[in-house]
Amino acid sequence: VQLQAFGGGLVQAGGSLRLSCAASGRTFSTYVMAWFRQAPGKEREFVAYISRSGSSTYYADSVKGRFTISRDNAKNTVYLQMNSLKPEDTAVYYCAADLSYTGTNNKYDYWGQGTLVTVSS
Repeated sequence: VQLQAFGGGLVQAGGSLRLSCAASGRTFSTYVMAWFRQAPGKEREFVAYISRSGSSTYYADSVKGRFTISRDNAKNTVYLQMNSLKPEDTAVYYCAADLSYTGTNNKYDYWGQGTLVTVSS
């Protein structure tokens, strides 16, 4: 599967953005999908994942209550709605996919190219 993330940009603290990740292929619904992020000078970190059907989600503590992951299997797209953004949310955001792995580590087999989110104070 090929992944393309988009929707990043510059936003003020307290604002919102919605990231999208479009996947190629006809088997999107068989992949667990996730979002990770990497801030300047830091390691890539887990943000959220969503099950194949979308019925189950899991978030990093740092974004819980502010970010929402969702997916539309008919559109081969996963989303990350980000509200109440903080300067510390500034990072390149990556979407990832895997046929079997469900977790918070960098074990996903497929990765998008990343989209930059910058939150100004």
